[in-house]
Amino acid sequence: MNGSRIAAVGHYQPAKVLTNEDLASMVDTSDEWIRSRVGIDTRHIAGPDEPVDELAAHAAAKALAAAGLAPADIDLVLVATSTAIDRSPNMAARVAARLGIPGPAAMDVNVVCAGFTHALATADHTVRAGAATRALVIGADKMSEVTDWTDRTTCVLVGDGAGAAVVEACGPGEEAGIGPVLWGSVPEMGHAVRIEGTPPRFAQEGQSVYRWATTQLPTIARRACEKAGIAPADLAAVVLHQANLRIIEPLAQKIGAVNAVVARDVTESGNTSAASIPLALSKLVERGSVSGGDPVLLFGFGGNLSYAGQVVRCP
Repeated sequence: MNGSRIAAVGHYQPAKVLTNEDLASMVDTSDEWIRSRVGIDTRHIAGPDEPVDELAAHAAAKALAAAGLAPADIDLVLVATSTAIDRSPNMAARVAARLGIPGPAAMDVNVVCAGFTHALATADHTVRAGAATRALVIGADKMSEVTDWTDRTTCVLVGDGAGAAVVEACGPGEEAGIGPVLWGSVPEMGHAVRIEGTPPRFAQEGQSVYRWATTQLPTIARRACEKAGIAPADLAAVVLHQANLRIIEPLAQKIGAVNAVVARDVTESGNTSAASIPLALSKLVERGSVSGGDPVLLFGFGGNLSYAGQVVRCP
């Protein structure tokens, strides 16, 4: 098999914007405190009538339109999310129903903040194996629904949104557009990021996550580049999980991506968990910050202390 490629991307965010000043009126915090510690200015918050599958379907519809495809062209739907409240039908099946996709394989992938890069690798492997021809890969999370809005350590971090990619087989002689995945986890540290309880609530051990991300992940991300056969200095862009600007900027520097555009969508979107990477990538493409064929490192990390990264070619 010749591998697969990303044919198009799309993203969606709810209309409501929550500023740092808004949060300062809700909890004991300030704009200066939030900016200095996590680099976030604003975040988008979905309303009670905007479920996860609706966010996902909007992003997916944009990706389909950008690819010039119809719903019937898709035979696999993967939704990366950790905020699906209902167990069944899963988000992938609900998205397929919303878009009118006839008879696809439909699966959810829960690897929290690394969910999209895991789902993208799964779609790539499935297409390579001939079990699917075209896939919709979506990262969508409604973090506001699992957040304690009286807890200033977590409520300042989160936002809602979705991003999507259409993945399809490469043509004869065409270079693979999705590189080999490098993935893994530190399960004994799974307690560091949690969405637990009834009702479920997001909690994390911020210092533990920060130390792990800034010390362990640069080497892992460089290995993802090695697997793709590309030097970090040759990357056109780096799209890391948008958790915290104080993690993103040092990590990008330590990778050695000295010539790359570094996605900093966290400043305007907050931490949108599985949505953060496709959301940020779609914005880079939309704004013309990257061009078709450019090599981009996608690297997700966080919940479960899981990670997954691959180099892709921009659509």
